[in-house]
Amino acid sequence: MIEVREIYKTFGDNEVLRGINANFKPGKNNLIIGSSGSGKTTLLKCIVGLHEPTSGEVFYDKENFTTMHFEGRVPIRKQIGMLFQNSALFDSMTVEQNIKFPLNLFTNMTKAEKHERANFCLERVDLEGKNKLYPAELSGGMKKRVGIARAISMQPKYLFVDEPNSGLDPKTAIRIDELISEITEDFQTTTVIVTHDMNSVMGIGDHIIFLHDGQKWWEGSNHEIAHSDNKELNSFVFASKFMQAAREKL
Repeated sequence: MIEVREIYKTFGDNEVLRGINANFKPGKNNLIIGSSGSGKTTLLKCIVGLHEPTSGEVFYDKENFTTMHFEGRVPIRKQIGMLFQNSALFDSMTVEQNIKFPLNLFTNMTKAEKHERANFCLERVDLEGKNKLYPAELSGGMKKRVGIARAISMQPKYLFVDEPNSGLDPKTAIRIDELISEITEDFQTTTVIVTHDMNSVMGIGDHIIFLHDGQKWWEGSNHEIAHSDNKELNSFVFASKFMQAAREKL
């Protein structure tokens, strides 16, 4: 389990996060939602150590990540997989080389073991046989799936995903959600997803944290969200659904 306690993050005079307390549950899809500027991605970056909180603490299975020095964080970082918004693939590397990249950095696996692991990850995201393609030869959805394959190559205990459906058509977005959800359940991963996609929220939102103005404003499941009387949450949810329905009619 991942726990954050009283997380504040300030950039100059701008206080982006204000006293966030939350638990992220293993084997569940933990979604962070909220409008632009609410602090979603900043919170994600504080949890993984890309940003240092101005104050507050982050715990991985009761280990205080915030107080650790760089060397002390390495064992935890080896257990983290990340899928960035733009997939962040290396253009000069093939699909297989991209997936092997963290294996080359952090493991002593043999060449054969790395090849076997890459093939397993490709099969897991329905991309068997695409080993030798380059990112330029892939569609947006395929790039996302390669990003997922790379993120799970180290068999992570914790998986962080930033806007996985950004720029994807609805059908592809649903498949990406399904893949993330399947991996989370099968490997009992603690998965944390930043999203504004209400299809994702309603489809795979086991545990949802809604941020508003840098604060945790609501917490619950996708079954509970439709029955909430939280004004700000309802405004965000129904505005998102209205805009999505309007776009689909165009």
